[in-house]
Amino acid sequence: MEASVSPDRPTIALVTSRVQLDTGMDRDLPELARSLGAAGAEVATVSWDDPRVDWEGFDLVVIRSAWDYSERLAEFVAWAGRVARLTILANPASVVRWNTDKRYLGELAAAGVPVIPTRYLAPGDPVGPAELPDDGEFVVKPAAGAGARLAARYEKGAYDDAVRHIERLHGEGLTAMVQPYMPRIDETGERALVFVGGRFLHAVKKGAVLAPGAAYDDERMPHPDLRPWQPTPAELDVAERALAAVPGSPELLYARVDLVDDAGGFAPCVMELELVEPNLFLGMDAGALSAVTEEILAAAE
Repeated sequence: MEASVSPDRPTIALVTSRVQLDTGMDRDLPELARSLGAAGAEVATVSWDDPRVDWEGFDLVVIRSAWDYSERLAEFVAWAGRVARLTILANPASVVRWNTDKRYLGELAAAGVPVIPTRYLAPGDPVGPAELPDDGEFVVKPAAGAGARLAARYEKGAYDDAVRHIERLHGEGLTAMVQPYMPRIDETGERALVFVGGRFLHAVKKGAVLAPGAAYDDERMPHPDLRPWQPTPAELDVAERALAAVPGSPELLYARVDLVDDAGGFAPCVMELELVEPNLFLGMDAGALSAVTEEILAAAE
């Protein structure tokens, strides 16, 4: 599959997955393609693993909803490296490598960014009650994952179930993350702050994803109870500090910083830094689609 080449029209690939092309889960994708086309770009919506795609034929390749990447992480990271050698990839391949492994939270913490305290258990590490929190609810999830895949919330003392969960992750070659459950999530939710071209665009608030007692392989809604949100100065400060701590200070076409209240319930901390394929919730803000369109066109030109 080759890009349609025109001397005065930028050629842009919006990258998704085969599942997304079949299901249409990414509601932003067709609207973004339409908006870019109306603004003068030649646009193709393609799956990242489609061998027919001629990536070199595009001026810009934008990763948008490759939401199956965590199930084939090594393959996806290698794909990003190949594409980045042929054309401009957004976000850059170095960011893809760094951000697809949630051990980046440790780097953010070392840089002074408030994050959820996290312990990492790699395959081969001891796994037992001694490695799990003993003072409240906690969460186990993979260090490489998207959409709360293989994540679960456990009551205090539910060590047997949690150990089996970690052993399942290790069996798939995945590093497990263990975090205290931030109790204020159930009351104040998560706040997702979206940045485009290095500038704050808009924010949304969403409800808690992990229900107590739900198994790690249960189906779940990734963004429940979604609504617009006006971030506080403290939330903007933490989000900007997190983005400033990304190694190498790369130019980011887009970013989303997911925040929750800390254990005390008074200050925001980073739950995740989404730099690879985040939902940007373009339908939640009247000016978001045009702003993202303009930034993508600028990056292509």
